[in-house]
Amino acid sequence: MSGAVIRVLIADDHASVRAGLRLLLGMAGDIEVVGEAADGDVAVAQERALRPDVVLMDARMPGVDGVEATRRIVTAGGADVLMLTTFDLDEIVFGGLKAGAAGFLLKTVEPQDLFDAIRRVAAGDGVVAPEVTRQVLRQFAAAATPEPEPEPAAGDVGLTPRETDVLRGLGRGRSNAQIAADLTISLATVKTHVSSVLAKTGTSTRMQAAIHARRVGLV
Repeated sequence: MSGAVIRVLIADDHASVRAGLRLLLGMAGDIEVVGEAADGDVAVAQERALRPDVVLMDARMPGVDGVEATRRIVTAGGADVLMLTTFDLDEIVFGGLKAGAAGFLLKTVEPQDLFDAIRRVAAGDGVVAPEVTRQVLRQFAAAATPEPEPEPAAGDVGLTPRETDVLRGLGRGRSNAQIAADLTISLATVKTHVSSVLAKTGTSTRMQAAIHARRVGLV
């Protein structure tokens, strides 16, 4: 997405919040708000119609909430979803990540951090609020329903040694650029490996892959 305008859809049930976010994002220069939605149903419909790069999704909305709307968008292969909430460690957070959200931020996030998070998600990275990154990963993994059989090691799902290194980086919360620097490979190569890792581990987002990396002991 480098050099391109990032198209964003805002989904929040409070008109004042949507107006504030629209005004704030207009200051970023490279971010354009292309639409708004007041509930999850409208968010899903607007995402299909407008094809934004990123959906900025409120977690709690009447009717279809942000978690369910995220699941529908991700399942349909739509835009990446960056969730916003006032709560840092509740079931909404875990539900959102399980639904396939690319990231999660608190509504108290600083403007520049919000801009950077949108850019990272648009570039294919995952973002979780620094306040809760470790807790979210640890509690999400601990709360997962145990499988009847032990989870296979990374190599058992056909990962190459380099893909295993990339999966380990995801488990540590590293961005694509950081993984590229760690492994001395190009950013394009990292993106290719990430796609392969997601396919082979049966995960749909890098956050879910990070959970997998922790489950199999890579981190």
